[in-house]
Parts: sequence; C-alpha cells; structure tokens
Amino acid sequence: MKIRSITYFCIPSWPLEVKVLQEAGTFLAEAKGAFTAAGYEVQTLRLATIPFPHLLGPNKLAEAPQLAKMLGAASQATGIEYASLGPALPEVPESYLVIPEALTAAQNVFFSGVMADSRSGISLPAVRACADVIVKCASLTPDGFANLRFAALANVPPGAPFFPAAYHAVNAPAFALATEAADLAVEAFSGAKTITEGRQALVAALETHAHKLVAVADLLKYRYSLHFGGIDFSLAPFPEEARSLGAAFERMGVPRLGLHGSLAAAAILTEAIACARFPHVGFSGLFLPVLEDSVLSKRAADGTLTVKDLLLYSAVCGTGLDTVPLPGDTAPEQIAALLLDLAALALRLDKPLTARLMPIPGKQAGEATGFDFAYFANSRVMRLDAEALGNALAGVETFALQHRLR
Repeated sequence: MKIRSITYFCIPSWPLEVKVLQEAGTFLAEAKGAFTAAGYEVQTLRLATIPFPHLLGPNKLAEAPQLAKMLGAASQATGIEYASLGPALPEVPESYLVIPEALTAAQNVFFSGVMADSRSGISLPAVRACADVIVKCASLTPDGFANLRFAALANVPPGAPFFPAAYHAVNAPAFALATEAADLAVEAFSGAKTITEGRQALVAALETHAHKLVAVADLLKYRYSLHFGGIDFSLAPFPEEARSLGAAFERMGVPRLGLHGSLAAAAILTEAIACARFPHVGFSGLFLPVLEDSVLSKRAADGTLTVKDLLLYSAVCGTGLDTVPLPGDTAPEQIAALLLDLAALALRLDKPLTARLMPIPGKQAGEATGFDFAYFANSRVMRLDAEALGNALAGVETFALQHRLR
C-alpha cells in the first residue's frame, strides 16, 4: 500500500498570498518525511483551494488562466506537485466556460465542475456545461489527455483528497490522505476460501494501516494546529496486476470483470471499506479507472466491461466513471445524457460520484488507445450508447431528486 497523495486544503487568495503557499509546502514536506519514516511511500504532494469562482469573484472569472498559471508555478516552487482550483458552480454559469483555457495555462493544475448536489438538486444547464467542457478539452491535445485534469461532480462534498474532485470550503486549512491500496484487496482475496475470510482479511489490513497513518497524522495536526480530515481508502489501483482492483474482483471468483457476479464483488469490497474503523473522508469506495488498472483496461479492450457496467457498479461502490476512453467524435449531447444518469444515481443513493471522461481525437470505438503515461494501461476506445435527450430532459431547470428512504 502507498499514499497516493497528502492533500493540503487552504485559501491562497487572489492575488496569491505567497506565505500561504509556503506554509503549505513546509507542512507537506514534513508530512512526507513523517509518513516515509513510518514506512509508507508518498507519491505526490497536492494542494486544493476553495472553488475558483469564489477565489476570483464573479467579476474576475476571465483571470482563471492567469490564476492557474501562477498557482501552478508557485506550487511547484514550494515542492507541491499538483494543485486543484476546485469546481465551476451552477450559480456562476460563466465559470464553466473558462476551464479549457485555464487547463492549457498550467499542466499541473486540475479543475472540476458541479452538476448536482444534495442542497440544490440536479442542474440540467450545469450537466450540459460539464459535457461541453469535456468535449472542448478533448481537442486541446492530440490524445485528449487534458481531460485527465477535469471531472464532473455529483454530490461530492469538500475535503476529498483525490483529484480532480478535491476542493476546500472553510477558512481554516486542513489536510487529508488519499491511498493507493488496491493491492490490499488483491492480497485479501488471493487465498481466501470464503467471502467472510477475504472480507475479514481486508478489513484487518485497512485498520492496521489506518492505525499507523492516523498516529502520524495526529502528531502533524497538533504540531501545525491543522484539521485532519481523514483517509480516503478508495483502493486506487496502479497498472500492474498485483495492484489491480480488477484483479481483486477476479481473485474473488469473477471469471472476467464485467461478467455477472462483478456487481456483487464490488458491493463486498465496498462494504469492507465501510466496516473498517478509520476516519473516513471523500469517497472511501472503489476506484474503477479503466486506463489506470491493467485488468480493467484488458476487459474494456475485449468488450467484457462496458460503460453501462461501470455505471451500474457505481450504484454499490466507487466513485463513478474514471478515465473512460470514448470516441473522439462523441457529441456534448451524448456525454450530457451519461452525466445525467450519473447525477441521478448520486442523489438518489446519496453518495458522491464523479465522471472523468476522455474522448480521444480521431479514434473510434474499438480502436486502441496510445497513451505514453506511466500511470496508464492502454486499452481500446469504449462504445457510448447515448443520443441527445429531448423534451423535459432537454430543459433548463434545476430539480430536486430525493435520496431513497431506508
């Protein structure tokens, strides 16, 4: 198991307050040393701000590219690899429009866009705005890679340490941990003769690591007078079989991920995370990123795993749709239909879900992807069964969708 990120949450103001970023860098450097000394590899140090429309103010949204460029440079100068400027907001419709240009201004800055939350409901204009951002960002580079740094958010609260969903919402700074822990699930079920045995092994592993991580975090929070948000044990994978969440499904007994039985496996894994005792934050479910997991990428390539399957599994686990390769000619209206389904799941089930979709210019469904990125396992472009919505679903309203009563 590794720490994918130590994420520091703050308000750097605009113009940027260098002191705030320096304090963040100092804390993150010490935190990395402390967790490394405890036996954990820390892959990245990250910073997340309040939503950029609040940081800039409604009259300065055009300065988003400049903000991204300056924050990206200032972050790297203090040893912080990546920064998130948070989401565009439905109440500030213009905020979605500036994201593509802002993404080109800095290669280490992430953005997102809210399309639904429990307070206001689902915003149909925001759903379409997120779809437009995805299509525009796909053309920023020949391989569509810019969409790695954008996600559409549904019912995602502040404080989640995984990017691109991370954003802050209070005045006081805080920090949280994102883990790369799919290997714990692989190990737990590799030799398990029963579901109970494998589940107990996974819970025990999560709690053992959590105890060590919290001990270090508690020392840091008191030393720096910071709020510790918790740990997001979302079992994030890495593109090799020993660290593949898809491999965990298949070690449990699913012949090939995507076949029937996969939904039950997803529910079993997610329940183990929910049962484990640790300070939960963010998603604390299953990441099923097609292009970041060697088994998921294989099953998508051979057609066993579909976009509809991934959406279905979101109902019992996980974070939604992540690094899904789509045809380059996918229209915004098609993406909006998929995003609306995701938003409806998030509100009806009262859970956070995101969509990080990657239309690849010039590619059609079934064609091989060709990314040259250490965190990606290449696959094939996935088919999207969607057409433009009409009638009431093509409207401009924001509507409530109550979560299912238990």
